[in-house]
Amino acid sequence: MLDSHKATLLALAGPPQDGQPNPFGSLVMMGLIFAIFYFVLIMPMRSKQKKLEQLVAKLKTGDKVVINPGILGTVVGVEDEVLVVRVDDKTRLRVMRSAVAGLQGEAGSESK
Repeated sequence: MLDSHKATLLALAGPPQDGQPNPFGSLVMMGLIFAIFYFVLIMPMRSKQKKLEQLVAKLKTGDKVVINPGILGTVVGVEDEVLVVRVDDKTRLRVMRSAVAGLQGEAGSESK
């Protein structure tokens, strides 16, 4: 009885008898790859999104913003979810807060 338990443990611990790789090694490798992707890609994107959400929440009249298609303008009105942005002397656009890509001064410094 004891010998059969030893044989079972040795079979689980050692390489498989049929020559196929150990599946636990594959799972560990997949977990490692996921962890690398998380720390290299997902975390920086999350922190950038949080900073943008904070910036958009704090927008006030007079701020110079960049709207997502690349339109530059100055905020002249703030409503709940809508900003009124002046892009020219007589041209004003109503845009959603989610369309704001950043402040004009910050957009140039991030791309360098």
